[in-house]
Amino acid sequence: MFHQAHRDTMRASYADILASLKRSDGMPISDLSRELGKSYMGIKQHCLKLTEMGYLEEWRVPRAKKEVGRPEKLYRLTKKCDPLFPQAGSELGSSVLEGVKALYGEAAPEKLLFHHFQKLLNRWQPKVRAGKSMVEKATRLADLRDKEGWFSRCHYDPETGFRIEEFHTPLADVYENYPNAVRMEVQMMEKVLGTRIVRTEASTGKGRKRVVYEIATLGVSEEKAKARPPISARPEVDRAPQGMLF
Repeated sequence: MFHQAHRDTMRASYADILASLKRSDGMPISDLSRELGKSYMGIKQHCLKLTEMGYLEEWRVPRAKKEVGRPEKLYRLTKKCDPLFPQAGSELGSSVLEGVKALYGEAAPEKLLFHHFQKLLNRWQPKVRAGKSMVEKATRLADLRDKEGWFSRCHYDPETGFRIEEFHTPLADVYENYPNAVRMEVQMMEKVLGTRIVRTEASTGKGRKRVVYEIATLGVSEEKAKARPPISARPEVDRAPQGMLF
């Protein structure tokens, strides 16, 4: 979600609109008003104001063949919104990782990242495992990640199964500089849920991307699951050396 400071200083209606649009590829006023339970004209005025301030942009898409009328107007976030969302891999975080590499060697940043994911595992696993079904566990995990800035949600599709979709990555800069952090995160989530996960980045074709975690026991294809070795054959997050990091 948003940094708390931003929520404290911005209008609640603006925060709700931006949060809904963050989890989408663009939405019309009608969908926003229905999702937020607000009047059409009220949401329209807020979107016009946010567009005027540079936080939203208008975007028109052709209607479906069975529909008639002008192209539909959607609103989506602009780059000006980026600083509003949590960035754990900010310049300071990246600087710290580069600093430990210089002081303690090439492996030091990944050991520090391992420590981070181990803490998340210890904190999240008891809360998630309290769920009675895998769907409930996955929903609990998505809720925990959403509260910490990933803008997560659970989604079910009859063809592709059940998955966690995420629309923001606070660690994007870290992943770019330390690609193994992605593997560590997936393994941490597997340990939390107790099942295999397949992570993909899906392009919407509209200049936006989302990260998709397909959950093995809830519909991930057999081909994808078999493409990865069993969990026991891979190095696990919680199998790394404990104690001193360096």
